[in-house]
Amino acid sequence: MSVATDPQPPARTGPPASPDGGRRRVVAMTVWGVAFVAGWLGIGLPTDPAYAFLWIWAATIAWNSSRPWRSHLRFARDWVPVVLLLAVYNLSRGFADNGATPHAYELIVADRVMFGWATGGEVPTVWLQQHLYRPEVHWWDVLVSWVYFSHFVVALAAAAVLWLRDRGRWAAFMRRWGFLCATGLVTYFLYPAAPPWWAAQNGLLEEVARISTRGWKAFGMHGAGNLLNAGQIASNPVAAMPSLHTAFALFVVLFFLRQTRRRWWPLLLAYPLAMTFTLVYSGEHYVIDVLVGWAYVGMTFLAVGLAERWWAARRARRAAAERGPEPTDPPTSAEPPAVPAAR
Repeated sequence: MSVATDPQPPARTGPPASPDGGRRRVVAMTVWGVAFVAGWLGIGLPTDPAYAFLWIWAATIAWNSSRPWRSHLRFARDWVPVVLLLAVYNLSRGFADNGATPHAYELIVADRVMFGWATGGEVPTVWLQQHLYRPEVHWWDVLVSWVYFSHFVVALAAAAVLWLRDRGRWAAFMRRWGFLCATGLVTYFLYPAAPPWWAAQNGLLEEVARISTRGWKAFGMHGAGNLLNAGQIASNPVAAMPSLHTAFALFVVLFFLRQTRRRWWPLLLAYPLAMTFTLVYSGEHYVIDVLVGWAYVGMTFLAVGLAERWWAARRARRAAAERGPEPTDPPTSAEPPAVPAAR
């Protein structure tokens, strides 16, 4: 879908890279990578928006270390409002849990109607855990933990790359992402819904384990998911509908899909499918939550795209009005020229 975006000044400033810029970039990115691993093991994975932003900002500084500081400060200036909005979004989700009993039974019924014929009447979460979940950690548990964690950084990292390459497309990305977050948040207030692990704890389903972070144990990295586990404990238990985890994954893929060669499309589209499996298997979401999240992505691209075209047309009309009417040829008389009378 083509979009109309406001022209923006280029983000790149400063002199061109020096001849040894490649070596300098390698050294800087190596230092960043070592620091990231140390922070990951010591503090935890960066799942908080502010913490994730600091690591992404540091990565952009390391990648373009030859640029002047005013370029790096411009990145912070543009991103601070975004990070603040994400922080407010994360905090406000908790207010959707107003003490009322969340919706759960209709979600269970929806999944059973759609997939009960293939799962013996079970919801997909219960069926998957019956067939795959074991006390010991397997390779798919590790993969699930990594895919689950990617939700917190993939959209931010993609937006950072866009800011460095094309600030106009970065603005278009942010408009859609903000709209998607806002519509999801409104839905949490209007329709608080509980995930499968909550339904199991309250006797509506068979036993369901919440296992989205257990993969770290395979490497002995019990502290790697500290921030992620803490965030899960403090998270809103009624923010299941829609699944913004899968919505974010599909949104990022679709935003870049048209600019990507078709041979890479299956690999890109595998990411939202992997996120879907991760969330359903780990007890975080029903399949119906995922499908509604995908519908919200389609609504986001449609609504924001229409709004951008309307705004572009409005600006074009205002510009035309300011220029005034176009000059035209002098009017000609419709009457024939007079013929002098004969004497």
